Amino acid sequence: MNNRLEQSPIQWARAACDSVMSTYTPMELPPAGRWHYHQGVFLCGMEMLWKADQDERYDAYIQQYVDNLIDEYGNLYFARDELDAIQAGLLLFRLEQRTGARKYRIAADKLRSLLTTLNLTSEGGFWHKDKYPYQMWLDGLYMGGVFSLKYANAYGESGLRATVLHQEKLMRKHMKDEQTGLLYHAWDESRRMPWANPETGCSPEFWGRSLGWYGLAVAQFLDELPADEPGREALVASLREFVQALVRYQDAESGLWYQVVDKGHLSDNWLETSCTSLFVYTIAKAIKHGVVGAECLDAAVKGYQGLIRTLEFDEQELVIVPLICIGTSAGDYENYVTRPTSQNDLHGVGAFVMACVEMQSLLQAN
Repeated sequence: MNNRLEQSPIQWARAACDSVMSTYTPMELPPAGRWHYHQGVFLCGMEMLWKADQDERYDAYIQQYVDNLIDEYGNLYFARDELDAIQAGLLLFRLEQRTGARKYRIAADKLRSLLTTLNLTSEGGFWHKDKYPYQMWLDGLYMGGVFSLKYANAYGESGLRATVLHQEKLMRKHMKDEQTGLLYHAWDESRRMPWANPETGCSPEFWGRSLGWYGLAVAQFLDELPADEPGREALVASLREFVQALVRYQDAESGLWYQVVDKGHLSDNWLETSCTSLFVYTIAKAIKHGVVGAECLDAAVKGYQGLIRTLEFDEQELVIVPLICIGTSAGDYENYVTRPTSQNDLHGVGAFVMACVEMQSLLQAN
């Protein structure tokens, strides 16, 4: 497909969604038949696209996924020991508002109840999963945080805002590296994991997608928090420093970012598209919120254009997003750079769609 940069970002978002829709029914989205954040991330991207262009095919596809997993009484099967299970709940708020169906609120209440049962660090930080004791992961800030703020706004539980801001504050306290401005993927309060620094408890590397989840979360927190919310200004400062750090580590030639973000000089490191998509989204959103200025616009545009250049196409000319790292636990450098890549993994397609929708909005405003 020639002249790909002549296509608008919203056209590429549509092409990516249509490619996945052509491949999978809603219940076939992998892992098939599960309430899971892989599907949730993709469908949240699709929901952003629907809001931008009002194509009812996307709305129907999202509702089919949710309705196949939640019965008329609001019952659903989900993992009750991890933050990841909450993320797909982001799809419930608009469905309840649009349809008035009680089952969506009941399901949201069930997911919200996880916050009262998940295990905690000594300072009240959520364990990422029960099987990862005393560990906070950057991923978890997005998996549970945005849902919590939307729940607070939808149903009047304003105390959840302080809970969410506390989680972000703990991550900055324990996981931020002042020299680079980046945050380590995970922190083990117990210092028991083989990867844990014996002094700090941090994992040793800055993994791209985990940083992407952090940026996505903080950028969306600003959408949900009142202007006078205590702690908002600290969040704004955190996002500003984070975006400035990301810009420093962008690959000058491709516009993409590396799997291990600060080690692009190492020959076995590689450029990765899901983190790049999340970073483009985060930078564009930070510009929109006035957190950073137009000096960061070039980085967002360059990252977006780099993503478009990576796209591949199958024999039906359906879009393929390549170079997506598969799901990954915390670990050392070798753990990250030896992870397999996939094509059209829902992590990556969802992030790509989010980046495209936000870039369309940004470019129209500038």
